[in-house]
Amino acid sequence: MTIKSKNITWHDGQVTRDEREHLLGQRGATIWFTGLSGSGKSTVAVAAEHALHERGRLTYVLDGDNVRMGLNKNLGFSPEDRTENIRRIGEVAKLFTDAGAIVFTSFISPYRADRDQVREIMADGDFIEVHVHADLAICEERDPKGLYKKARAGEIPEFTGISAPYEEPEKPELVLDTGKYSVEESVAQLTAFLEKKGYLTA
Repeated sequence: MTIKSKNITWHDGQVTRDEREHLLGQRGATIWFTGLSGSGKSTVAVAAEHALHERGRLTYVLDGDNVRMGLNKNLGFSPEDRTENIRRIGEVAKLFTDAGAIVFTSFISPYRADRDQVREIMADGDFIEVHVHADLAICEERDPKGLYKKARAGEIPEFTGISAPYEEPEKPELVLDTGKYSVEESVAQLTAFLEKKGYLTA
């Protein structure tokens, strides 16, 4: 996206990202959870945030519904609005990552191109795509918000998985199959990945 304002200049601070990460004893990263509604994105994100916080790590969850109540409250669910929704949250996640935090984003983010665009604005290794996978039948059976029922009744247009597409990641860094594994097991798999890749040490 082109910057409209012309008379602006980027200003660097006196504290570097390396210094912030050294202070925190961790490497900043964006853990981008993507998956169908009801797949367990928010549940795993909240549990992972708590688990890492208990270990003294600076974490934060950016949840899809929460963000749409503030930053993105002027956006709907058209393909264009979905793209702008992800673009904005990608920029916010990038700031959190630069601050040295481990940020979990919980968004359906159904389009590959939108997720790839977020990856492109981040440094190598900062964007970790996690496919939170569960079969549509399982997600629909869970239906924690009653959205699938409404979508089947035609009350929600452009609902991902029913009347709008979901493009699964082709090469995610990690797949969490919540149809087979519990929340605790999924968090353990994620934590093991972060440990192995060095995100939990500066």
